[in-house]
Amino acid sequence: MPAESLLTKIHELLTIAGITVNGPEPWDIQVHDDRLYARVLAGGSLALGEAYMDRWWDCPRLDEFFTRVLRAGLDKKVRARNWLWAALKARLLNMQTVGRTRSHIRRHYDLGNHLYRCMLDKRMIYSCGYWEGAANLDQAQENKLELTARKLGLRPGMRVLDIGCGWGGSARYMAERFGVEVLGITVSPRQAELARETCAGLPVEIRLQDYRELTGTFDRIYSIGMFEHVGYRNHRTFMDVVKRLLAPDGLFLLHTIGGNTSVNRTDAWIDRYIFPGSMLPSAANITTASEGLFVLEDWHGFGPDYDRTLMQWHANFNAHWDELKKEYDERFRRMWNYYLLSCAGSFRARKNQVWQVVLSSRGVEGGYRRPQLKQQAMAATM
Repeated sequence: MPAESLLTKIHELLTIAGITVNGPEPWDIQVHDDRLYARVLAGGSLALGEAYMDRWWDCPRLDEFFTRVLRAGLDKKVRARNWLWAALKARLLNMQTVGRTRSHIRRHYDLGNHLYRCMLDKRMIYSCGYWEGAANLDQAQENKLELTARKLGLRPGMRVLDIGCGWGGSARYMAERFGVEVLGITVSPRQAELARETCAGLPVEIRLQDYRELTGTFDRIYSIGMFEHVGYRNHRTFMDVVKRLLAPDGLFLLHTIGGNTSVNRTDAWIDRYIFPGSMLPSAANITTASEGLFVLEDWHGFGPDYDRTLMQWHANFNAHWDELKKEYDERFRRMWNYYLLSCAGSFRARKNQVWQVVLSSRGVEGGYRRPQLKQQAMAATM
C-alpha cells in the first residue's frame, strides 16, 4: 500500500476514536518514525507495542489512548497478517501443559521480587483491589482479602487451599485474621521462597507445585488471579481438580479477570512480553467448565476497580524507577508502562472484567447470601 494511503487509513481509524496524530491532547500519539503506519497495519497489536518499546511513537496518556481505541473497536479493525496461525496454534496445541505453565509463569513472576515489592501494596497482592471505602492501595487490597474470607465463611480450624498463592500475602491474612490452616501453591520459585518467609510461624505451608498434582481434602478453596493462566483447554481439568479436593459441604471462590467474549488466545503483545500462554476466560468458559460439578452461588463483578489498581501500580513503579533502573533498562521501563497503562485502558473501556465467583459442592442449604464489607470492618483496616 502506498505511503500516502497508509497514512490516510491510520488517520481515518484514529479519528473514529477521537485521536489525532501529533495532536495537542494527552491521548494523541506523537509519531517519531513514519514507518510506524506500515508496521502496525502489518503486525497489529504486537507491532504497536514493539514500536512503542522502540521509541517510534509516544503518548502522554497511554491509558486514555487505549480507552479510546478499545471503545471504538479499533483492535478489531487492525489484525496482524499472522493472526490465523496464532489462532490455529492455540486451538491445536495445549499451551498450558504442566511444563509450559511452569516456564510461562517463571518468565513473568520471577522477574525479581524487588520489582513487585516496589510496585504492589504492603502485602504484595498482585490482583485487583476492592476500592469501596478505601483511600489507598493497601486498604483496597485488604478489603479484597476481607471480602474473600467473608464470602468463604472462614472459621478457625478450617483447612484452606490457596491455588496460585503468589508471595504469600493472602495466605498470611487468612491464617492471622481467621485462624485457618492454609496450603498455598505456586509454580514460581521466587514467589515460593518469599511466601515461606512471609508466612513463617503461621499454620501455612507453601509448596512449589502445579494444581494438577494436588491431593487431599479442604474445607475451603480460593484462587485469586491464577485462572487466567489455566487456558481454555484446561478449564474443565481445573474444575475437576477443585471438585475432587473440596469437602462435600465446602465452598470455592474463583477470582479472575474475564473477557466479554470467548477466545482461545490472548493479545499477541501481552503473550510475547508480559503473560506468555495466558488467556482471559469468558463467563461462558467458567460456567461450561463448572457445569455438573458445582452449584453457582454468587457472581460478583467489580472490573472498574482494576483500572484504579493498575494506575496505582503504575504510579508506584515510576516512583521507584531510580532504584529499579539499576536492575532494568529503559526498554523494560517503556514495556512495563505500556503493559500497566494499556491494561488500565482496557478495564476503563469495559473490555475486560473482574469476577469473584462462589461455587459450592452441592448447594448451600437455605441459600447463599453474599456478605458485605461492614463499615466498621473497613474502618479497622484504615
